[in-house]
Amino acid sequence: MGANWNRLIRKVHYWCSIVVFAPLLVILFSGMVLQFKKQVAWIQPTTLERPGGVPEVTFSQVLEAAKSAPEAGIGGWGDIGRLDVRPGKGIVKIRGKNNWEIQIDHRTGEVLQVAYRRSDVIESIHDGSFFHAKAKPWLFFSAGVGLLLLCITGLYMFIVPLSVRRKRRAAA
Repeated sequence: MGANWNRLIRKVHYWCSIVVFAPLLVILFSGMVLQFKKQVAWIQPTTLERPGGVPEVTFSQVLEAAKSAPEAGIGGWGDIGRLDVRPGKGIVKIRGKNNWEIQIDHRTGEVLQVAYRRSDVIESIHDGSFFHAKAKPWLFFSAGVGLLLLCITGLYMFIVPLSVRRKRRAAA
């Protein structure tokens, strides 16, 4: 393969690196933060533990417990995004659509902890959906394709000079 092929590979590598730079930095830094989500309560509230067993609270008790935490701003089921029942840990996590998390005892319904959950926002930044609905499939997927091209062209630019040197040594 001639000089034109090598020039094309270098141009593809050069332009892909420019296009991929910003989305890759967002993915890189948000991914680094997410590595610590279970260890850092600021990112994701620590999951408390109570004696495990069969949950005894009713859905109406869960809703009342959620409403009792004013900072969570839950007025009804429409404000709740997810319930996470952990029988082994003895708790029910109530996640509001506004990223507030309430942990309650799964037997008594007592509110154990109310905290803001940042991990979901960081995950949406990481996958691109935070920026725009079309950023994930278009910008971030394209950045992934660009990163793949960077890897392939970079490997090519690494291997070809090595093989040329080996051929020259073998010929000499």
